[in-house]
Parts: sequence; structure tokens; C-alpha cells
Amino acid sequence: MKYIIILADGSADRHCEELGGKTLYQYACVPNIDRLASRGRCGMLRTIPDGFPAGSEVANSTILGYDQRVVYQGRGVLEAASIGYEMQPGDMAMRCNLVCLEGDIIKNHSAGHISTDESRQLIDYLNDELSDARVRFYTGVQYRHLLVVNGGNADIEATPPHDVPLQAWRPLLVSARNAEAEPTARLLNDLILKSQKLLPRHPVNISRVASGKDPANSIWPWSAGYRPNMARITERFPQIKSGAVISAVDLIRGIGRYAGLRNITVEGATGLSDTNYAGKAQAAIDALRTDDFVYLHIEAPDEAGHEGDLALKLRTIEDIDSKVVAPVIAAADVSDVPVCIAFLPDHPTPCAVRTHTNDPVPFVIYKPGQSADEVRAFDEDSCRQGAYGVMDGLDFLPAFLN
Repeated sequence: MKYIIILADGSADRHCEELGGKTLYQYACVPNIDRLASRGRCGMLRTIPDGFPAGSEVANSTILGYDQRVVYQGRGVLEAASIGYEMQPGDMAMRCNLVCLEGDIIKNHSAGHISTDESRQLIDYLNDELSDARVRFYTGVQYRHLLVVNGGNADIEATPPHDVPLQAWRPLLVSARNAEAEPTARLLNDLILKSQKLLPRHPVNISRVASGKDPANSIWPWSAGYRPNMARITERFPQIKSGAVISAVDLIRGIGRYAGLRNITVEGATGLSDTNYAGKAQAAIDALRTDDFVYLHIEAPDEAGHEGDLALKLRTIEDIDSKVVAPVIAAADVSDVPVCIAFLPDHPTPCAVRTHTNDPVPFVIYKPGQSADEVRAFDEDSCRQGAYGVMDGLDFLPAFLN
């Protein structure tokens, strides 16, 4: 038996007045996802456990069967794994966005979707100016980077920038939860303020402003943690002898690395609406020839949700349907080995609020030879009537594999 999970990041949404009261999945043209729903069994999944942030690090690792009470250490440590940084004793890792500030507000969390090549120059510049024996920046992908503080205290409050678009940034600076963490909070805030003086001077940002693009004029570190204790997925589920993860996002690659999955890089995979959907689908189909398990992650709907762009988010969902789900189903139908397919978001990123929520998400599990339930369309209302009902996130992978 082979297994593939197709994860459409942030694609779940709420009922929208602009769509006549429908959700995006109800409004979109998604015949292939609907066909999968009609052939499989559906339900709603609680991917965000109580007490944890509604982030992709929580949702995706929960879907992969990791108990957040045991493994949760934030995003930074997972992205460290993705870019190949081996955390040392005493290291505290944080996700470090390049953001665009406009006066007193956070204009956007992505510095206008700055490119990785531009970011690399800025991160190198920050290291030249700000790094020392304790502090070091590491380049990730696009606006998503890594800050490592040796001896840092992770007991701090640091707001994810995608949660606060168009809000004032000064009240959101890092704060300590206790006296022991106050030096770390002061250090991080000092780095933020110094970056705001340095970054606007760099030729990359001067060129971006001249071209009418948003500059990357501040860093924004958040999600601090230490190296997590995560067992490989092959150790937890003996039916998986080998597996692969396909994503344009460092966070998902990092989860995959800790889970013991090999990372597959796809040319043209961007994490945005211009990503190479077809290339990712083909890479997944190819991986199923050699691996038992594939985790195919597509970021584009989440980014559209953060932008509040309803039309763009609809287009990304329809692209996933036609360019990813359709070829995966076609390949599975002619495979010599039975292929089980699951499709779901990790969390909603409603366009109306432009950030993640912890609402349950719709899902479908298709297994060759297993009878279908009564659901005939994939959406937030229909899947609630499915055979699985409302499922706890930790129960998803066992249900899929067993």
C-alpha cells in the first residue's frame, strides 16, 4: 500500500458575503477534489490542540501524528532543520521575517514577497553589522529566515507578523514572561530597532523603493524554541518504510527532516500562486514509485489568505484541483500498487481576517476498496456530515494508515 497526503495550506475559509454566503470550496470549481470526496470518507479535523497557536508548525506536525504537548518548540527550530543548521547546546532558534513597516504600522509580513536572492544579500548584511558570538542570522526562503541566539531564553512573547497586518508595531515588540527572559527580550528588541536603521540603506531596498516595491525595512523575530524531541515517522508507523516531503516552505521541510522524510526540491516551487503546481504533482507521483508515504504541501492558498485576496485564493484552490489533485488521482488509478489519498488544509486562513484560525478543517480519506460515505462535495459544510465526524488531529494519521 502507498499513501499520499495533499495538504493545501490555509485553504479552508468561512462563509463569504462576496460569494453569496458560500465558502471558497463551495464556490470554487473543484471537480477533482469533489470526485475524491465522493469516492472516499470525509470529516472535519481539529488540527490545533487547545492552548497552542493556530500556526502551520502546530497543524502540520499534528496531522503527522506529533503530540504538541511533547514536541512543540515553535517554528524556528523546524526551519533550522530545513536549512541544515545543527542546533548546538544552549541554542534558541527563532523564525525571523523580513517585513515591511510603513510608519508606525506593519504593512505586510513578507516585505512585499521579497525574493530569496534579495533576502540573501540583506541577511549577509545583517550578519556583517549585527552578528557576534551569540547572535547569527541564516538565510531561508523569500521573507522567511532564521535567527539563532546562543543562551537565549525562549520564555518570551513574540507576535507572529502575519497575525497583525496594518497594526502598530511598537506595542508588539518582544516581551519577557519572567525576569530570567528579560535580557533576551531586550536583545531581540535591540536587534529589531537596529535593523530598522540599517536595512533602508542597503542597495536592495533602495532599488525596491525606486521600483515601487515594498522594502524589507525591519526584521521581526518570533516563535522561539529549542531542539525538539521528535521520533521518525518510520519508528512510529511500521507500515511506512520510507517517505518524502515536497514543499517550498522551510517549516514543512524541517518537520519532514525531523520525521525522517527525505526532502524533494522542485524547480519553480515558490510557495506563492505562481508555484510549479504540475512539477510538484509529478514529483509526488514519481516519489510514490519508491517511497511508501508522500507529504505534498502547497502554500499558495495560505499566502493569498494573508493578503486578503479572495479572487487569488479561489484561483489557487482551483489550480490545486486541476494541476495537482487531478494528475495524482489519475496516476493512483493506474498504479500497480494501491494508493491511498488524503486531501485537507492544515488550518483556515480566512480572507476576511487575513490570519490563521483554529476552526476544524474539512478532510477526505480515500482508500481503494473501502466503501464511500454519503458526502459528494468537498467543503466545510458537507464534510461535517461525513463518516469520520469531527476528529481530533492526532487520530488522523492512524486513521489514514490503518
